Amino acid sequence: MGNPVASAFIAAILAGVIIAPVFGLQIIRAGATTQLQPDWGMILMGMGLVFVVQLFKPALAKVFKRTSQARPVAMPAMSGPVRRGLIVLLIGLALVWPFFSGRAQVDIATLVLIYVMLGLGLNIVVGFAGLLDLGFVGFYAVGAYTYALLYHWAGWGFWEALPLAGAMAALFGFLLGFPVLRLRGDYLAIVTLGFGEIIRLLLINLYPVTGGPDGISGIPKPTVFGMPMTRRAPAGETTFHDFMGWTFNTQDVVIYLYLMALALALITLYVSNRVIRMPIGRAWEALREDEIACRSLGLNPTRIKLSAFTMGAMFAGFGGAFFAARQGLVNPESFTFIESALILAIVVLGGMGSQVGVILAAVVLTVLPELAREFAEYRMLIFGLVMVLMMIWRPQGLLPVQRPKMELKP
Repeated sequence: MGNPVASAFIAAILAGVIIAPVFGLQIIRAGATTQLQPDWGMILMGMGLVFVVQLFKPALAKVFKRTSQARPVAMPAMSGPVRRGLIVLLIGLALVWPFFSGRAQVDIATLVLIYVMLGLGLNIVVGFAGLLDLGFVGFYAVGAYTYALLYHWAGWGFWEALPLAGAMAALFGFLLGFPVLRLRGDYLAIVTLGFGEIIRLLLINLYPVTGGPDGISGIPKPTVFGMPMTRRAPAGETTFHDFMGWTFNTQDVVIYLYLMALALALITLYVSNRVIRMPIGRAWEALREDEIACRSLGLNPTRIKLSAFTMGAMFAGFGGAFFAARQGLVNPESFTFIESALILAIVVLGGMGSQVGVILAAVVLTVLPELAREFAEYRMLIFGLVMVLMMIWRPQGLLPVQRPKMELKP
């Protein structure tokens, strides 16, 4: 194919020609005038990246081919007591950690736990049942707005609205299941994507009910045994700090929200782990592997799909209610398609059907953008590049689930 250096140089020049008019322009506003000028740093960085990739393309192709064909590394087997002891140790560390950390770290950890809940919920639909869902953020929005509307119109508290938020999201998941019963693959993804956008547009246009683009503000945080964790209590009530004789500190509220998110994430993990071992979980796996074979076994695909959508949506509703309580404000801009894409990326990056992988991917995809805030202009570029490399290098995910299998040797 000729000199690789010359080929890489030509590819870099062509990339510069493409990057310059498309991505290499920056908008400069000077008073009433707006000018477009090339951002040479962006252009040179793109050209350098193309040059390096093109130069080492043969070596990278060999590495990716060898790695993708290699069998996933099996996790070392652990006995039951050792596994339970390790789980208890990790939960204990997670409970103690926020008391020795700063507010920013605890706040980021709370956000990680929200995405863990959402990832585990979508893992039921995508990882276990094999149904590609691009509108999962719609169920997230339903749970958040259910709590916000119940507080705004009926004065309900968080603990009263939490079960109903999960139930409403589950109902929407059940209703979504009917139009997609005969759809698979790309067609299923398009319908679910449309569902998520319909929810967001309804939230924007139902202004008298939802507040439109402004959303609903002033949503209270969860109480502790009916006592608010605020500096001053409403008339006739006592704050939790006054009841305990403590001095109010905003760090206590942050830690309390973290512990609540941890409890909800652990419940989600426990329930999904138990369900997958039940007959309905085996039916999800059968549907994922082959729907025709699933029918031949006497299983009802309609019931299986509806159960997957319903349970996954329920966990998204719980996560949405907690998100509304943590933020104190909900608006449609918090539930765009990019959120669905991020949750799906967590499931795919961790390994579809792998619960530990989903948790690890949620940590990676939530913490790394926070650490790279100084590269805010290039975060999505880096995120896309990492996902492409992962799909080439390890398409089965970071921690793929180990499924029992048999091999026939001659």
